[in-house]
Amino acid sequence: MSPAMLTTMLVLFAISIPVAIAIGIAAIVGIAGFTSFPLIVAAQQLFVALDKFPLAAIPFFILAGNVMDVGGISRRLVEFARSIVGGVQGGLPATCVVTCMIFAAISGSSVATTFAIGAIMIPALVRAGYPVAFAAALQATAAELGVVIPPSIPMILYGVTTQTSIPELFIAGFGPGILIGGALIVTVLIWCRIRGWGKQDGVGRLPFLTATRQAGFALIMPVVVLGGIYGGITTPTEASVIAVVYALIVGMFLHREIGLRDLYPIFRKSVISSAVIMFIIACAALFSWLLNRQNVPDAAAAWLSTSFDSPAAYLLVVNLFLFVVGMFVETSASIIVLAPILHEAAVRVGVDGVHFGTIMVVNLALGMITPPFGVNLFAAAQVAGCSIDKMMKPLAVFIAVIFACLMVITYVPAITLVLPHLVFR
Repeated sequence: MSPAMLTTMLVLFAISIPVAIAIGIAAIVGIAGFTSFPLIVAAQQLFVALDKFPLAAIPFFILAGNVMDVGGISRRLVEFARSIVGGVQGGLPATCVVTCMIFAAISGSSVATTFAIGAIMIPALVRAGYPVAFAAALQATAAELGVVIPPSIPMILYGVTTQTSIPELFIAGFGPGILIGGALIVTVLIWCRIRGWGKQDGVGRLPFLTATRQAGFALIMPVVVLGGIYGGITTPTEASVIAVVYALIVGMFLHREIGLRDLYPIFRKSVISSAVIMFIIACAALFSWLLNRQNVPDAAAAWLSTSFDSPAAYLLVVNLFLFVVGMFVETSASIIVLAPILHEAAVRVGVDGVHFGTIMVVNLALGMITPPFGVNLFAAAQVAGCSIDKMMKPLAVFIAVIFACLMVITYVPAITLVLPHLVFR
């Protein structure tokens, strides 16, 4: 059954069938052609896959990100970040990275970060004389931090599918997120020095205290959301609801940039985005359930742990494998299908489950900026009005930087595990 399902899925991918539908059809082929189960089992498992309380955080974090975009929070975060790093040559691209880091601590979504921050930063970079391809590639790459720095939707999915602590995964993401963000900032500052870009980036930026005062309500939001989770006051799901309520209060009554007529487009956009993700999750979970019925995860874990008995060799092979998978398969689907298999094998060879979860999320996040199916690329290209092929040259540099950070995160576990050990163990 497994070879037939895999072949069906790959063929459907090859003819450009959407990921969720391809996975769902492959699962139905497995049920109808190779098991005695009635097809009603497919509907039951689709429901069971979504009947998990932590998954409710996904639509709420998406909604919070869209509310922040319309409510002026993202614009104020840009001005705050610019007041910190915008005064040097190359300060505007560095502002893009810092803003994405802050916005990531609220939204949990790289695509939401791309649209919300890109709509402000890409035009600003182009007006300052930066090539549009560079601006779009940088925005797509920096927005990847939306799934590394908590709260993170892929980390929620990993925690649900592998029974790993979501709060531990969240706090483990800070070290890798800061490392990647710092590496991107250093890269763009050096790049701008070499190319002579950004000599006037400091013109027009607000004083730090003024920018901080204007962004005050926005800056409190990560503290409210993440403080509740790490303080044991709220679950990640409850924190996502608090994020929505807080963003609505700030946008409607404090900043007064959201009116009643703005709510319908915000909710409509959030529902569509959430439905797409949930459909992928449900279909991928059905596929994963069938693999579990055949003991594929256990068999694969046993083979991997015996074939690669050292953690270093196992992690190298898995990183290369996930890098290729991320190019073709959507992040949520990859996690739901592969995480149970790879997590079990990682634990068997002595890799910490939280550390491996962070590695997997960072690696698959690379898939968001690699052709042919990088979702951040399409989002940034849409905002910038730039074709993806023109983004390839600057994008190659950013991909190399992220991959180098991934290797450091993989082989220096302390970057990931210090904070979880301090807080939870």
